[in-house]
Amino acid sequence: MIRTLGLFAALATLPAFAGAEIRQTSAGPVEVTLMAEDLDTPWAHTHLPGGGVLITERDGRIWHFDQRWERQEVAGVPDVRARGQGGLLDVVAARDFAETREVFLTYSEPRDSGAGTALAVARLSADGGRLEDLQVIFQQREPSSAGRHFGSRVVESDDGTLFLTVGDRADRELAQDLSLHHGKVLRVNRDGSVPADNPFVGDGDVAPEIWSYGHRNPQGAALDEDGRLWTISHGARGGDEVNRPEPGKNYGWPVISYGTHYSGFSIGDGTAKVGMEQPLFYWDPSIAPSGAMIYSGRLFPDWAGDIFTGSLKFDHLSRLDRQGSRIADEERLFAEEYTRIRDVREGLDGAIWFLSVGDDALYRVTPAE
Repeated sequence: MIRTLGLFAALATLPAFAGAEIRQTSAGPVEVTLMAEDLDTPWAHTHLPGGGVLITERDGRIWHFDQRWERQEVAGVPDVRARGQGGLLDVVAARDFAETREVFLTYSEPRDSGAGTALAVARLSADGGRLEDLQVIFQQREPSSAGRHFGSRVVESDDGTLFLTVGDRADRELAQDLSLHHGKVLRVNRDGSVPADNPFVGDGDVAPEIWSYGHRNPQGAALDEDGRLWTISHGARGGDEVNRPEPGKNYGWPVISYGTHYSGFSIGDGTAKVGMEQPLFYWDPSIAPSGAMIYSGRLFPDWAGDIFTGSLKFDHLSRLDRQGSRIADEERLFAEEYTRIRDVREGLDGAIWFLSVGDDALYRVTPAE
């Protein structure tokens, strides 16, 4: 009860923002409120217990917004290689943030031969102005000079382990190479060690952090109500995929795909092959999906269990009507109203929040009164 009262008290401190718009949806009219603007290529955000938000900018900044929505830049951010699609990427508050104040960060880590996806954990200072005791708990094998396909979503699972997505770094064949991290979903403990029940532990030269492989560029990851991981990956020209990665399984890239190369040539051996998993849903043409949330239904009961992802290409928020492991339908919310939606999260009270890269802004979606 104390935690609930604290939540309502924190939400009550949100200022009355100008710029709210009424939009029509399948769940009825909603209010979309501008919460933060004048950002610079925002990539991810996370909600802090008791109120407050952290937002990453790809060039290497983190902004902290407190309960009064006052903004300050966070010091102590690790060095990043901000080139191409790389830079400071995901941020997630630990489940026990109220006790530990720990946050997880992913970013393109500068290396002699380019950059690699890295995962770090740090403690946010009491005043929200600094990251302290930062520790790098994962570094990608074989960094690349390519500035693309970092993947880079992190999800804390119910058992406390961390799932991390890593793209193929534009070297697609490496997504099938089990000695490397390219094109993989990885699973590590909170201190960076390898869980003993990972599928390839003790299997010769296979990278033991691998959970699943054959992914192109997964920029969305979320847990469902049963604690199962879902990912959303960029395809090439067509073939953006929704998957539910299972341990040790091969999701096909670049051997199978529902897309084609940007040149128009076919990819691999077609759309199916023995020993390779099929996506649970795919887009053709591609929407360039980014971010993922599986919604609780707290403010919008009709959307309980549905998957949300942003579209960088067609400027909408995609809602996938999920029925168990099946995607029944898609609704495209706010089409062309907000530009290049990069990230979507559920807030503490069940509101839906999303970041627009084109608008350099953060928005909040609630039922219209």
